[in-house]
Parts: sequence; structure tokens; C-alpha cells
Amino acid sequence: MDSREYETNQIMEKIMSKKNSYLEIDGSMGEGGGSILRLAAGYSILFNLPIKIFNIRANRSKPGLRLQHLLGLRTLAKLTNSELSKCEIGTEIISFKPNIRNLKKNISINIQTAASIGLLLQPVQIACLRYKNPSEISIQLSGGGTIGKWAPGLPYLNHVTYEIFKQYGYRIDFKIMKYGFYPKGGALTEFKIILPKKAIESVQITELGDINLIEGKITCSKTLSNARVAERIKSSAEKLILRETKCNTNVSINYVKSLSTGVGLSLWAKSDTGAIISSGTIIGEKGVSSEKVGRKAANEILEYIKHKIPVDNYLSDQLLPMMGYSKSPSQIKVLKVTSHAKTNLDLIKLFTQRDFRIESKQQYSIISID
Repeated sequence: MDSREYETNQIMEKIMSKKNSYLEIDGSMGEGGGSILRLAAGYSILFNLPIKIFNIRANRSKPGLRLQHLLGLRTLAKLTNSELSKCEIGTEIISFKPNIRNLKKNISINIQTAASIGLLLQPVQIACLRYKNPSEISIQLSGGGTIGKWAPGLPYLNHVTYEIFKQYGYRIDFKIMKYGFYPKGGALTEFKIILPKKAIESVQITELGDINLIEGKITCSKTLSNARVAERIKSSAEKLILRETKCNTNVSINYVKSLSTGVGLSLWAKSDTGAIISSGTIIGEKGVSSEKVGRKAANEILEYIKHKIPVDNYLSDQLLPMMGYSKSPSQIKVLKVTSHAKTNLDLIKLFTQRDFRIESKQQYSIISID
């Protein structure tokens, strides 16, 4: 037994118990943040297991549920007609009893903050992997953030995560009628989820292959157009890419109306193997030059190309639920195993008892779920 397996077994013994058919989960496990809530709620539906989560965000400066976590849980419960215990901001213990019979065809959500839309819908996109009816659902969201810090922006999800999902028969489309940035949010979006027609057999993404084109999108508030912020970001990113690779570039600029001033950039590249790598979502911040934002995004994606990595650190978190639910063993190659990925793997083992392996090399790691 290697050190990682021993550590995982110790965690499992400490946090797992089944009382009255509920799976009990310590919300302070692993990185101890909101991702445990999102993943566990989604897995509760996916594997049809009622859950109780305690010590929610116990190690954070403000423990318990925040508004974005509360909205995510309520959205999932509303969409699936599942039972969510009474909870509010600051609640540190919740229970969730899944209903796997069917989904509502249409729901609306009102978000009063700049909470990440991508993160809010993460448990929904996990849960929907198991449903067959109705064939598609629609979710309208008023408010929230389309691009934000420490979260997958919608351009990233659209061109990376959801493109990979399509390869496995799972489709998520969306429209952005209005963009939202921190702190006011105020986005208007509509999502359409087309449920998978057949079970996912296996996820295998271990070879990057050849890349000839790096694409991207810069989304910027119109208030920054006079300073040519987006153009400067684009120029800086493209110069570094052209200096370090033989790849062509195609980076678009989109100046948008928004309640708060903001800027976000995502770069991505599709290889001849079907892999898609990305810089993730890079946010512009006060005190950070536009040129530095562009170089940061370029360096992120160049690191994956340099080490021939087919799954970026952000995509790995999105793929692991699919790997845990697939019928056959799955395997992906990553640059590093993030704390979110480790928490994800520990939760998958809690719900499924399936073993996982992490094979760490000098310049990459292989994550396998048997």
C-alpha cells in the first residue's frame, strides 16, 4: 500500500459512516471548501445515496454555507424534486435525499450576487449524467457572474469543458444575454442541457498530439475600451505564443455592457487527438498591467504544450465525476493533481468504493479510476 492509498484509507475511516441509510461526509475533508458541497450533492443524485454533510467550510474565516452554495443546493433540489434540509447562510450541517425519477423541464434562478454561474451549475451538470427523461432541460438565470476569480468562466466552459463533454455524448449549450463581473454580477443567461442518450463507457485522455492553432476570447467591459485593455492583452499573449511555438493564433475581443467593470481571458487549443487544453480563466485585476495578464494566460497554456499534457488542471476537476460514473476504467494525464482533484477522488471513493490510482512522474501525473 503506497502512502497516497494509506492516507485515503485513513480519511475514509475517519469520515465515513452510514446511519439510517445516509452517507455522512465531513465538510472539512481535503481542501475543505465549497467544492465538497457541490460535488457531494451532485454525487448524491448520480449514485442515488442520501447524504449528510457536517463541518461545512469549518476551516474558513466565515464557516458554513455562503449564498452561492445555498443557491446551488436549492437549484439542484428544485430541478430534481429532491429533499434538502432547512438551511440558510451560515448553516454548517445539511442533509440531502435524492430523487432520481425525473427532472423538471424548465426552472428559473435569481442570483443576487456575482456568484459564479459555472460553479453554481456544477452539481446540476454532474447529476444530469444519470437521467434519461426529459431529453433536455432549460435553466434561466438572472444575476451572477459569467467570469470571476477562482472559478471557470463561461467562455472556458463553452470552448473546453463542454466541447470535451460532447465527445462523450453529453451536451450543454448556453446563451449570454448580459455579462456579469464582480462585485455586482447582474448577468442574464440561459442553459440547455441535453441528457446523454447512453451510458458513458470510459474516459481516456492521455495523449496531447499536435497543436497548430491557439484560440482565445477576451471579454472586457466597455468602460475599458478607451484604454484598449483587450487589445493590449491580446498583443502580449500572441507575442509570447509566437516566440515560443510555431502555432498560429486566433484571439477574439468582445467589449460588453456590464454593471461592474471587469476583464477575463481564456486561451485554448484543440489537438489532432481530440484533446483540448487551456489557460483556464485569467482575470484582470487592479495593479496588474494588461500586458502581464496576456503573458500569464500564454504561459499557462504553453506549460501544457511543453510537457505534452492533454488535460489542464481545471478540466481534470470537471472530468473526474464522469470518470467515476463511467462503466469501465478511465485514465487522464495531467500536469499536477490539484487539491480539488484529490477531494474529488476521495468523494468518488466514498460513494462508489472504486479504487483510484495516481502515478506521479517528474513532469506529469496519471490519474486512473479502476
